[in-house]
Amino acid sequence: MQTTRSKWFLPLFAVALGFAMLAVEWIGGSPAGGLIALGIMTAFGALVLLGGRSETVRGLRGDGRDERFRQIDVAATAIAGLVVIAAIIVAFMVEVARGHDGSPYTWLGAIAGLAYLVAVVVLRVRG
Repeated sequence: MQTTRSKWFLPLFAVALGFAMLAVEWIGGSPAGGLIALGIMTAFGALVLLGGRSETVRGLRGDGRDERFRQIDVAATAIAGLVVIAAIIVAFMVEVARGHDGSPYTWLGAIAGLAYLVAVVVLRVRG
């Protein structure tokens, strides 16, 4: 599956997420935290947009992707997923050890497990 995106997609998406964080922080009573989040996301967007000739930055923003970068992307996504799932399992165990019911980690773990099973079935049927 090949997707092509404009070099503007990731920077604009980052800024949009920054504005979303500003909105939810403002609603939550912390506009300063929202402005910090907006600043961080805008800086990230600028870095990606103005990253120059860096192969890594070009790959992140979608131009310059080749088969090698797609393989790197899939491996990095898998590693990130494993780290998040491990963190969810540890957080669940800590919550249970504290005498709580493990929420919200119970649901997050269930979603991760279900997503994995569905992905295995779909990829097996397609392959």
